[in-house]
Order: sequence, then C-alpha cells, then structure tokens
Amino acid sequence: MPGGAAPPPLGPNGHVIEAPVTWKAYLMCVFAAFGGIFFGYDSGYISGVMGMKYFIEVIEGPEAEVLASWKKSLITSILSAGTFFGALIAGDLADWFGRRFTIILGCAVFIVGVVLQTASASLGLIVAGRLVAGFGVGFVSAIIILYMSEIAPRKVRGAIVSGYQFCICIGLLLASAVDYGTQDRTDSGSYRIPIGLQMAWALILATGLFFLPESPRFYVKKGNLEKATITLARLRDQPLDSGYIKDELAEIVANHEYEMAVVPQGNYFQSWASCFRGSLRQPSSYVRRTILGTLMQMMQQWTGCNFVFYFGTTFFQQLGTISNPFLMSLITTLVNVCSTPISFYTMEKLGRRPLLIWGAFGMAICEFIVAIVGTCRPDDTNAVKGMIALICIYIFFFATPWGPGAWVVIGEIFPLPMRAKGVALSTASNWLWNCIIAVITPYMVDEDKGNLGPKVFYIWGALCTLCFIYAYLLVPETKGLTLEQVDQMLAETTPRTSSRWVPHATYTEGAELKESVVGHHEEKVDTSDASDRV
Repeated sequence: MPGGAAPPPLGPNGHVIEAPVTWKAYLMCVFAAFGGIFFGYDSGYISGVMGMKYFIEVIEGPEAEVLASWKKSLITSILSAGTFFGALIAGDLADWFGRRFTIILGCAVFIVGVVLQTASASLGLIVAGRLVAGFGVGFVSAIIILYMSEIAPRKVRGAIVSGYQFCICIGLLLASAVDYGTQDRTDSGSYRIPIGLQMAWALILATGLFFLPESPRFYVKKGNLEKATITLARLRDQPLDSGYIKDELAEIVANHEYEMAVVPQGNYFQSWASCFRGSLRQPSSYVRRTILGTLMQMMQQWTGCNFVFYFGTTFFQQLGTISNPFLMSLITTLVNVCSTPISFYTMEKLGRRPLLIWGAFGMAICEFIVAIVGTCRPDDTNAVKGMIALICIYIFFFATPWGPGAWVVIGEIFPLPMRAKGVALSTASNWLWNCIIAVITPYMVDEDKGNLGPKVFYIWGALCTLCFIYAYLLVPETKGLTLEQVDQMLAETTPRTSSRWVPHATYTEGAELKESVVGHHEEKVDTSDASDRV
C-alpha cells in the first residue's frame, strides 16, 4: 500500500472490500474532474477582461483608463455570491434527484449566465450574467466533489479529486491564454470571445455525464440496492455477482444504517439541523465535521490565492516596472498548472495532513518576504522581479497541497446521511469567503483607495499562519481509507494521532453492529439478494 498504509480489511466473505482499479473505472472517475475546467476558466478570465482597454471604455466611457474600484469589486464578487447560494441549493437537489442530475442542471444554468454575459454591452447585463452563472458554478463545484469522492476507489481517491483542482488550474491557464490573445482587439470580441468560450466546457461536461453512472451511495441512501449494485459493478468494472461488489456494497449499507440509527434525519429542517448535532469535544460528531469542512474551505480562500488569479493583471499593472502584466498573469497560472499534478502522487504517498501543514508554512514565508521587499524596495526593478519569483513559489506551495487538499478533505470527512449537505455547506463557505475577498481587495489595493500594493501580502501571510495552526490542530489524516473507515477513524482517534490509526474492523464484521443495525435490516443489507434480483 502507498505510504505504508495497512492492508484493507476483509469483508464477511473473505474478500477485500474494494475491487482492483481498472483503467475503465479510473477513466470514468477522471472524466468527472473535467468540471474543474469551466470553474477555473470562469474564475480566471475576469482578471484579464477587467484590464482590457475596450472593455474599460464600454463600462466607463471612451476617456477612461481603469475601472472604478467599486465596479471591479462588483463584477468579480457577484459570481461568488451566486455560487454561495447555488452550492447550498445543490445539497438538497443532490439528495432529492441525484448527484449526476444536479451537475448537469448546473451546466445548463451556467450556460444561460454565459449567454447573458456574452450579449452584454453594459455593466448591468454582465453583472446579471455572472450572478446566474454563479448559481451554475455553485451546483457543479459543490456536487462534483461529492460525486467524485463517492465513485472513486479509495486507493486513488485523493489523486482523482486532486485532478479536479488540476482541471481548475487548466481552466485558469486557458483563461489567461485567451485573454492574452484578445487583449489588443479594438472591438467587442476582446471580451466576448473569452466569455463565450466558457459554454464549450459546460457542454462537454454535461454531455459526458449523460453516459456516466449515478453514485451508488445515492442509491443506497434512497434504499434502491438493485441500482446500487448495477452502478457499483459498472464503476469497479466487475460482474454483478462479484464478491468485491457484494462486500463493498454491504459495508456502505451497514455504515448508512448505523448512521441513520444514531442520528435520525427527521423532516427537511431537521435534516439540515443534524449537520450541527453532537459535541464540539467529539471529533466524529456531525457539528465537528461541519466546522472542519467549512473552516477548511475558508482557510483555502484565506491563503490569498484568488488575489493573484482575480486581480493579478491589475496588480501587476500597478507595480509599474512590468512591461506586460498579461504575460505575468499567464506565467503565474502556468506555475499553478505545472505544480498541481505533483499532488497526484504526494496526496496518496505523504498524506493530506502533512501536505496542508507544510504548504501553509511555505506560503506564509513567501508572502511575508514579498511584503517586506515590496515595502522596502517598491521601485527597484530587480526587487520587483524577485517579488514575482517569490509569488510563483508561493503559488507552488498553494497548488501542491492546499488547492487540491481542501477539496479532497471535504469529500472524505462526512458520513453518507449528511454528506451532500456537508459538502454543500463547505463549498458555500469557500464561495462566501471568495466573495468577501473579491469585494474588499480592490479597496485594499487600488491606488485611489487603501493603496496597500505589495503590503497586502502582510495580510495574506498572517492568514496563512492561521492556516498552519488550523491544519496542525484540526485536520485528520484520511489517506488509504474507505469513506466508511474514515467514520471509524474519526470516532477513535484525534487529528494529531490519526496518521497512526489502522483499520481493524468493518461495519459488516462487528458483531455488535450486526445485531443492533444490520440484523433487523437483513433484506436491505443482503446484497446477494440484490444481485439475484438484477
């Protein structure tokens, strides 16, 4: 096992709970990560567009040279506002109609928003379009992580979910490249081409998802074991009567029944309230998991990453000594893309917890140095070049652990009864802080407002210090475990000792659990009957 992890526990028939990973199963999971491309592209194109001369003249008038701070703030943050509410709505839709349907619906809503933005020739329509597109991005960004975590084999789950962040990076890079290519156009194509191109990514994802299966854990939640068996067999590329499929499905069902027995869901409002049940002192309580997930996404935004990706072009323009700010933005996104694939290996080899701890430490050091250099030598060309180099190193420390790690962790820590709502709350936290940072940043940095310039990195460095403390005290190690084993680990250990926890039983093996949970639900848990009915 990678990273010295213990062999997986055996199920009741003596089989390993998860089947070997085949290329077919691997590629089906990998395609879902494509959703990150239009998420990243939509986040990245706006930085360049707001620096384009033609776009500035459309919004401000023919004599304007820059956008007003409040307009930059509004255009950038309104997407995150829509995404915040979209992510919350998506949690219910994913539980009612399925993970796959919710993602496809998100693509359709997103396309409507893109059409409005492409047709815009004024501030009002582009703001409305970004708000609508935000709802679509919220659906996709919340549920694609849930979907990928539920269908991916545990051996490669971290790498596959990291692939989502990699696709976000590719989207950012594509956005920078398209902005770079259209920046000098003197017609509406300068901004309409980067905006309109987004529809292609949504169409590709929605079309592909029509051919992918629904999450088997969604069918278990709905009590449909026949469809769960068929879907799991397809995902694992195994026959319906395979012992692998029977054992893995039995473990999913037993864990779900146990969680439902411990924390009944009740009506609609009670199901949301259950996300906040339990004791703050108990690491496995629902409220602790909700806090862990929402803080995880808040901390990711506190690293300052979106300052570079949202406002990089205009920030580099302010430095004055840089001849081509668009090229600098392209370089920073290229560093992001090249760094993220390292996490495919390190996330499973080294684990989530150490990567997040040392990544936060590295980011804080780089950001404090950038702030110090920018304060002491703001007009020195060589000093500015050094600042840019350090910003690139900072992006490396973000892209390798924190970019993918935050998404991996929230996809793993929630039990099935609250998983859709837990991931939705965590993703909404991401977009809430994304929105807040997008609103306040122009007022902190712009010359006619706070005029912090490079000094803003003092703030990001201080926040990354808090990220370091958070990761050390609260983030558990989840590598090499099934989603059901993560539940057991959280109940039996603490974040600082979690890396030493070894799986020792399954929900379907425990005699006590069998008697109290599985015994009186025998027909539901008996997956061999489900296979026979198929």
